[in-house]
Amino acid sequence: MAKIKIIPRFKNEDEERKFWDTHDALDYFDTSNEIKFDLSELKPSTKPITVRLTESLIAGLKHLANKKDVPYQSLMKIYLEKAVERDYQKLAW
Repeated sequence: MAKIKIIPRFKNEDEERKFWDTHDALDYFDTSNEIKFDLSELKPSTKPITVRLTESLIAGLKHLANKKDVPYQSLMKIYLEKAVERDYQKLAW
């Protein structure tokens, strides 16, 4: 087994980028021991969007969310997710 090299300290990201462009990462990491990651709690990244809704729809969502004790925007996401999933299932061959 080859000896694992020590990664040098870098002054900035540019210096680090130049280093890794000319060096093999396998020389600096022990690949003989498997590392297991549990990503089950990883949440998908979100992106803010703007949606124009009628005031009555927002009021209805807020009322339902209050009854369910959840934030109304979270309830909107749940409803959208279920609707998209349902419609995709209808389109499935």
